[in-house]
Amino acid sequence: MPPNSPQASGLRTRIKALIPELGKFGLVGGFAFTVDFVLYNLLLRAGAETLTAKATSTVIATTIAFLGNRFWTWRDGDHTNMARQYTTFFVLNAIGLGIALACLGISHYGLGQIWPALRSPFADNISGVMIGTALGTLFRFWSYRRFVFRAAAAPVPAATPSPSSQ
Repeated sequence: MPPNSPQASGLRTRIKALIPELGKFGLVGGFAFTVDFVLYNLLLRAGAETLTAKATSTVIATTIAFLGNRFWTWRDGDHTNMARQYTTFFVLNAIGLGIALACLGISHYGLGQIWPALRSPFADNISGVMIGTALGTLFRFWSYRRFVFRAAAAPVPAATPSPSSQ
């Protein structure tokens, strides 16, 4: 596709339109990530089991992310049924949590059997918090935008009778 083709121009326009949305999503996600990271490590130090600590920290961070995304990132989206939106958000986030838990479980319990260094809190943070959260975040952005915070449908203009039908 040549740089000045209509397709390239359309792609640039769509990417430019996504930048503010990605920025807000990133800020909300960054704050929720910080809550997740800090709470996860506090729970580990308090003696919680690895996967339980991650699940707990993620559920709390998810609530914060829902509120930030609902009332800031996609505040202009279609918000006709808050209960459906909240439920869909949490179901999709549970899939994102599953991605993070899978990364953590594979590293800690699977590969950790071969390389005991992968059972350390540092390795758990890399696999569960960094890698798992990054992969889960890619899934979350796509799914929230597509299924939870859809753009409000443009109103359909009322049909006016044509002069030939009068």
